[in-house]
Amino acid sequence: MEAKTFEPVKIAFFDAKSYDIESFDPAKKDFGFEITYFESHLDRETAPLVQNYPVVCTFVNDTLDAAVVDALFRNKVRLIAVRAAGYNNIDLKAVFGKIHVVRVPAYSPNAVAEHAVALMLTLNRKIHRAYYRTRDNNFTLGGLLGFDMHGKTAGIIGTGRIGRAAIGILKGFGMRVLAYEPSPDLAYQKSAGFDYVPLEQLYKEADVISLHCPLTKETYHLIDATSLAKMKPGVMIINTGRGMLIDSKALIAGLKTGKVGFAGLDVYEEESDYFFEDFSNKVITDDVLARLLSFNNVVVTSHQGFFTREALQNIAQTTLENIRDYFADGKLTNEICYQCSTSSCPRKTTGKCF
Repeated sequence: MEAKTFEPVKIAFFDAKSYDIESFDPAKKDFGFEITYFESHLDRETAPLVQNYPVVCTFVNDTLDAAVVDALFRNKVRLIAVRAAGYNNIDLKAVFGKIHVVRVPAYSPNAVAEHAVALMLTLNRKIHRAYYRTRDNNFTLGGLLGFDMHGKTAGIIGTGRIGRAAIGILKGFGMRVLAYEPSPDLAYQKSAGFDYVPLEQLYKEADVISLHCPLTKETYHLIDATSLAKMKPGVMIINTGRGMLIDSKALIAGLKTGKVGFAGLDVYEEESDYFFEDFSNKVITDDVLARLLSFNNVVVTSHQGFFTREALQNIAQTTLENIRDYFADGKLTNEICYQCSTSSCPRKTTGKCF
């Protein structure tokens, strides 16, 4: 009897960069998938490209609103494989019952936590300013004064995997750590040696505040003029989570008055227009981003917190495993839907959200 042959699963891969291809191409050999890489973002204009692709692989700056979801569904896409942890760019209500959505919930918590701490140290010890000064043969120290991290108070908002990794690092510096989490893990609090506190207390007492929470309706513009008013003068704010956790205009106002002494931003509210792209020969027309870049006590990095060799390998492996599980009709451990946080989601019993 002649052996059965199967067509390889075809994947439309959007917002593909060279480092994506370098990490996915070796990994796909173990799965037998066929990947077509598109440099463009997935949006309403590029959605027609998905014809004959049952899977699309997306990233944080792709647009998956109701119109795009409808276009994908009409073109018989059955799985959206997000190669990231966040999914606030997906209309989960529009996609529910039509297309399954899977993600990579934890590719390297240490990578993001370490980047957050790198931003803290860079801002505190003025590494970015010293670098350019010594390249100009200027070895003076004026304007480079920092402070000891040891003994200061860090406020960590969100104690998921990344927040916990950050707590471990900062405790190693000898910092007092306060944390906020809607559903605190008291056993973890005791073992890690920090205190869960209300947001009001965290704002009042923290010298450094680092955001590690997801973007939801409740956390949208969590840092705004009202919350900034409750913080210490000269507070350092670090955001490696999602840009919309911070009201950028309020942050600028705080920087101008000195209420905010330092800001380290790996994400930005309107980053999809700029981040991951080269604008070195163009003018930044986003006045808010341009203003943030003008402050010498602000460091902006282009959403690179995840960008380590280990994280890219983990992202590729988990993404491809998610796709394999779907076509094997197995449980989708990493599936998400708008009902996942409620008792209405059937995934815990059936293995899939619908």
